Amino acid sequence: MSLPDEHAGDRPRYVPCSTYRLQVHQQFPLTDAAAIVPYLARLGVGACYTSPYFTAAPGSTHGYDVADHNEISPEVGGAEAHTAFCAAVTASGMGHIVDFVPNHMGIGSGNARWTDLLENGPGSPAAAFFDVDWSPAKTELHAKLLLPILGDQYGNVLERGELQLTFRDGGVALTYFDQILPINARDAARLYSAAAAAVTTALGAEHPARNEFLSIISSLQNLPLSSETDPGKVAEAQREKEVARARLLRICADAPPICDAVEQAVSRFNGTPGTPASFDELHDLLEGQAYRLSYWRTASHEINYRRFFDVNTLAGLRVERPEVFDATHQLLGTLIREGKVQAVRIDHPDGLFDPAGYFRRLQDLAATAWSLPPPPEQPDAGSARPLYVVAEKILSGTERLPDRWAVHGTTGYNFLNDVNGLFVDPAHARRVRRVYARLTGHAEPVDDVLYGAKRLIVSTAMSSELNVLAHMLDRIAENNRRSRDFTLDALRDAITEFVACFPVYRTYVDEQGWRMEDRAVVARAIARARLRNPAMESSIFDFFREVVLPRDPHDEPAPAGRERRDGYPPADEREAVERLRFAMKLQQYTGPVQAKGLEDTTFYRYNALLSLNEVGGDPSRFGRPVEDFHAANSARAGSWPFEMTATATHDTKMGEDVRARIDVLSEMPDEWGRQVARWMRLGRAYRSLVDNEPAPDRIDEYRFYQMLVGVWPTDLADDVRAVPPGLIDRLSEYMLKSAREAKTHTSWLTTNQPYEDAITGYVRSTLEGAAGAKLLDAFLPFQAKVARIGMLNSLAQVALKLGSPGVPDFYQGTELWDLSMVDPDNRRPVDFGHRAALLDDVDAVLALDSKARAAATTERLRAWRDGRIKLLITAAGLRLRRELPRVFCGGAYVPLAADVTVPGGVVAFARTARGSDGNQDVVVVAAPRLCGALTNGGAVEPLGGDCWKTSRMMLPPALADLTFTNVLTGATIAPARASDAAWIFLGEAFDAAPVAFLRAVRRVG
Repeated sequence: MSLPDEHAGDRPRYVPCSTYRLQVHQQFPLTDAAAIVPYLARLGVGACYTSPYFTAAPGSTHGYDVADHNEISPEVGGAEAHTAFCAAVTASGMGHIVDFVPNHMGIGSGNARWTDLLENGPGSPAAAFFDVDWSPAKTELHAKLLLPILGDQYGNVLERGELQLTFRDGGVALTYFDQILPINARDAARLYSAAAAAVTTALGAEHPARNEFLSIISSLQNLPLSSETDPGKVAEAQREKEVARARLLRICADAPPICDAVEQAVSRFNGTPGTPASFDELHDLLEGQAYRLSYWRTASHEINYRRFFDVNTLAGLRVERPEVFDATHQLLGTLIREGKVQAVRIDHPDGLFDPAGYFRRLQDLAATAWSLPPPPEQPDAGSARPLYVVAEKILSGTERLPDRWAVHGTTGYNFLNDVNGLFVDPAHARRVRRVYARLTGHAEPVDDVLYGAKRLIVSTAMSSELNVLAHMLDRIAENNRRSRDFTLDALRDAITEFVACFPVYRTYVDEQGWRMEDRAVVARAIARARLRNPAMESSIFDFFREVVLPRDPHDEPAPAGRERRDGYPPADEREAVERLRFAMKLQQYTGPVQAKGLEDTTFYRYNALLSLNEVGGDPSRFGRPVEDFHAANSARAGSWPFEMTATATHDTKMGEDVRARIDVLSEMPDEWGRQVARWMRLGRAYRSLVDNEPAPDRIDEYRFYQMLVGVWPTDLADDVRAVPPGLIDRLSEYMLKSAREAKTHTSWLTTNQPYEDAITGYVRSTLEGAAGAKLLDAFLPFQAKVARIGMLNSLAQVALKLGSPGVPDFYQGTELWDLSMVDPDNRRPVDFGHRAALLDDVDAVLALDSKARAAATTERLRAWRDGRIKLLITAAGLRLRRELPRVFCGGAYVPLAADVTVPGGVVAFARTARGSDGNQDVVVVAAPRLCGALTNGGAVEPLGGDCWKTSRMMLPPALADLTFTNVLTGATIAPARASDAAWIFLGEAFDAAPVAFLRAVRRVG
């Protein structure tokens, strides 16, 4: 699509006017995705945006456990289906964005590089790919990789006979249920040697096959050790191993007694359950491997490979190494060169060692694919961004996206929280929190909850990574006489407190130094850590600050009167390099701890208003004024005009319309408090006693009722007093996941079955039978009121997303009501046939003349439960964006003041850009907010023109002499004028629908 001239400096070759995310997997392969492309094009979508479709772990439903970056997954159709899908997208006039995962890989027998790493250890060519500490503090793990895959203690698993050797394809492998692990060829020679006597007996001492077998054994015994890293010897080992494998295959085929003898040796090595000594040979063989099998629980404390968060099956990649980048991006580069992929979404860049360097290399890849001139050296140069790239980066508070990143913005969580804050009433923050504290007994500030949660994560799920960092820091301290007195334990405590108090996901220190933002974040974290730990040696934090904000060892002390940093300077260049590496490794740690501590713990422990507990959200920030929303949009228009703007993704904690409903509770905290207290009393009989405490606890119970208000289906009449099929199971699964994430009574690591039974029992008992009928009698009238007001929030949210600066992203299915919960609930199948049929209705409405269209729009608003009104607004907005790309993708943003004379609020703004014909294109967007008091007890109809009376949105002089067409209804609207002022009456703009897209058509007079 063409782009506005004012952004020529950072113009990518392609920018979508909007995107639509599809989850591609075995049950929804690329052939199914291709089949719905015509529907998406008709909806008005600019780009089809898919989850990763590269070969992943068998049965993967998300693609983030990629096993081969250079193959289209056969499970989703392979290369042929991918080609057909891309052809369909191109033929529809859309572009294609693919989600790409550079930070980690799924590990298992399907990952050839991981298998080679397990077989050959540090000597494997794959050792360069994975982020493994081959010299950990535990000497038993030197040159070994801890593999925590066992369901019980290693000795128990071994002596039960669950670890079994097999002889296959000319080599020996180890099986553990469905997992297949390699046995190093040099060590396999021990097993073959055990078979030599039987081979001699069977074939005779002079038989050629017997001699060939012994020769193979000798060649394997002479292979270099797996700890050998000399490139020449590594290459020799790889070559000779394969030669031996081929020779062994041949002689087994020619002389079956050799195969029989090896199988007998395998059987003996596998041992006999009940006879522990029979497993000695197998144990000795396994001890010689480059991996050490262990109970899965040991991972928290001893794992020595970097993971994605605390997921043992996702191993971190060293994509900062050029050879790793090149090897893992071959297919992506080909797809870009062939025009099958026009843009890329990068998953979790905060996990990378050097995010800025990664994005530079990615843009270089695209430039090469397109035969463009080499990008300039400056990492923040606009011309170095030819490929449209968005980064899954969560910004905390006032944090800004690093401008050195060669990207075009984030995937939109910052916008999600900006727009959601409009529908949370800040005037009622204290009352909402008082209700929560009174009914749950918990009044702890969210910052304290987060601090405790992060300390828990550091000491449990991610303590092994902490140990690695502590030993790195200890070595740095020991090598400098100014810092050698800091003990290992003290340094570990300092890291723990710093990370627990860290206010964002990470800093971005690299070889180019650190930014002022990085220094501010570090200072804030250290100040918090000192306040929380007054007894800790203060100087250790001074030393720590010097290490994480490294400087040149030749820096002179600062002059008097300026900040001094001469307390713990690096002794020499070598120490400076070590400090930089520590700082960059620490950055890979703070992000996962923040994510696990905030999103996956605090958000399930602190439930005052669930709609604030969203990815990128801050529960302590209760609502946002319109001015803040305008400021955020203006900043995006100026700095990141092509950034994604999202309201739902595959990772959000709840569906966008669930969030919009729960926001309504902030407008009526007293009524909500009375209602939920009543429901709790009705459910009291169905709580259980677990460890002498009521279960579920009050926090979980309070969460349950908020979510029940949010997810109650729209397609049920108000007088229905029965829970629809499947909802109880969905809510039960949600509550189980919530309790495990909270880690208060149960967890993923250690499940508390009685507590979990109490949760599911409570959900079922309160919603079924006579008890359920009584609860629903009390629940449904209030829920219906909330749902109607929430519907208005939802429609306003859609309109604001469609009109705001950036590229609006729609998660699959959310063009209708999105009443889903956190994954996997939000990844249920989508009925695209139903949506296509409803889009026919939308097309019919938009084809009517203005009077009939207005009436039809009002009719669909009154019948809002079926979702057609949301689909109508979505389709009209998407098509408008597609028609006016210069306005929406890079056009100017003009906040409009509102003069509201009723108890409600309005958000309004104009988007402007110079059209291809030289004239100015203008679109005005308006949507209501905080409308609970306007709905007259929940009725929708008063939100027509009469409801807004004399309320108006003011137009600046540059727009005062325009007339407008309401894109939804076709009606013509001329501004009213008096003296030097001009305005549009909101009653006129909202006559048929509670949102408006007003397109300028001509100047008056």
